[in-house]
Amino acid sequence: MFNQHEKWGPFWEDGSLRIGDWKLGSKRDAPPLEKFIEDRWAPEPRLAAIDAAGIDKMVVSMPLHMVGYHYEVEFAKRFATTVNDSLAEYCSHNPDRNYFWAHAPLQDPVAAAAELERAVTQLGAKGLMMGGRNFGGREVYDPAFRPLWEKVSELGCMIFVHGYNQSVTWGDRAMEDPFDTTSIVGMNSDETLFYWYLTNGGVLDDFPDLKILITHGGGFTPFQLGRFAMTNKTMAPDSKNKKDLLEYNSNFFYDLDIHSPYMRRAIIDEVGVSQVLYGDNFSGSDVHEGDLTDGLGLSTADQEAIRFRNALGLMQFDDLDATHGVGDPSLAQEPGQGTDAVVKAG
Repeated sequence: MFNQHEKWGPFWEDGSLRIGDWKLGSKRDAPPLEKFIEDRWAPEPRLAAIDAAGIDKMVVSMPLHMVGYHYEVEFAKRFATTVNDSLAEYCSHNPDRNYFWAHAPLQDPVAAAAELERAVTQLGAKGLMMGGRNFGGREVYDPAFRPLWEKVSELGCMIFVHGYNQSVTWGDRAMEDPFDTTSIVGMNSDETLFYWYLTNGGVLDDFPDLKILITHGGGFTPFQLGRFAMTNKTMAPDSKNKKDLLEYNSNFFYDLDIHSPYMRRAIIDEVGVSQVLYGDNFSGSDVHEGDLTDGLGLSTADQEAIRFRNALGLMQFDDLDATHGVGDPSLAQEPGQGTDAVVKAG
């Protein structure tokens, strides 16, 4: 996926990611790209790492910084093909363990629908990955996206929503983003706006079967559902939704990629166990330790639902074989003793 374009790259420079004039901030020292891949990203060390973490199945996505919804359309289409081919090849090393979310050139919704179909039907992608907002100047309620929603509905696959750094699109102002705000705060904001725009835009009235997984605990969404529902009734006169916003709750799913156990429990209590999947930004910049369902006072059945059973049906996994599944949590750090079906890794 690297060095695909003379301007956009993406490039790996001085231990960090660069795309055009934008560079990912980091306080960590990182080796050259080849060494980084060899030690961390190659299939063998990554499989050893997920074994040690007690993970049975992992659905991976490319770094969302790299989505390039502002790229020229022809390059964006070529880049999406490269990304999906690369992810499929990567997952082929451990086909019963690793899966991927498809990348699509969303600045061209018709091309995006075609690439999604190829990735799902030919390469085995589990669904569509989308940044939270600003898809080449469009938002998710834009009628231009109808061909994409039609294809997602036809394929019966999920949509995985993860915000991305809006500052990537700022050109020579890209490094004017204080404290990496468009990444650290902006991603959560983007994810919340995806919910708001999709519901208010009436998309779910026309495509009621869409299933959307919003990462980072849903951004701010599950914590503000009541406010969103009420203000949709009293303000937002241009909204097109035909139902109360809360009636769309079954379309949305959330992971537990949030650091406070109290907030994890709050999400579960607010939206229900059936709407929660396990995702932990595995080895990312805000990596978690331990099992995100521990210490929440969940029943064994609810814990199993979140850790893997919800994902099995939604993502059309074959059931876990007898050697896997929920085991003794004390074994979660022992290689080969997998317990969690992780739905998303950063």
